[in-house]
Amino acid sequence: MLKAIAVFVVMACGVALADERGVIEEKGRDRFETEFAPGGRLQLEVRSGDVRISGRDSNKISVHYEGRNGNDIGEVEVRCKKLGSDAELRISGGPRNEFQIRIEVPRETELRVRMPFGALEIERVRGSKDVEIHAGQLTMQIGDPKDYAQIEASVTTGALESDVLGISKGGLFRSYKKDGPGRYKLSAHVGSGEIDLR
Repeated sequence: MLKAIAVFVVMACGVALADERGVIEEKGRDRFETEFAPGGRLQLEVRSGDVRISGRDSNKISVHYEGRNGNDIGEVEVRCKKLGSDAELRISGGPRNEFQIRIEVPRETELRVRMPFGALEIERVRGSKDVEIHAGQLTMQIGDPKDYAQIEASVTTGALESDVLGISKGGLFRSYKKDGPGRYKLSAHVGSGEIDLR
């Protein structure tokens, strides 16, 4: 009986260590990079500021910094947790002004992004997208609208613009919803500010 309990404890510890190995934490480094296969799901929580997410032909997530204060990285923290083909990435800390965060992901990536305030741009990423900003400017390249099974976009107060979708709305509680023949889903919401889908 005691032997069985000992084996169970060892196995439980092994699982905990395996889970811990899936977590990467870095602070004060000028660049973060980790393997991430195309087609995976990335959940991203990023601090307020000026952020751009770009798709590229690679199998990595890469983060670097630009701007006048781009070298002031002592308090910048990156935490990445991977589970199978999915990953959770959190970026926090760093200068408030003149500091840009640049994130590169595989071109085929399913994105879920949450950001409190600021300007967020997403370009050249193919896949489902679920993006929310409390206040600020969201600019997103969505590609061909026919690639989506559902498109939803809304602002509580502000503007909703898209030449490719033929919409231009401003004011309170503006929204747009459309179903299509594709396989991706797009959900974009800004509390106060503007959404521009291109």
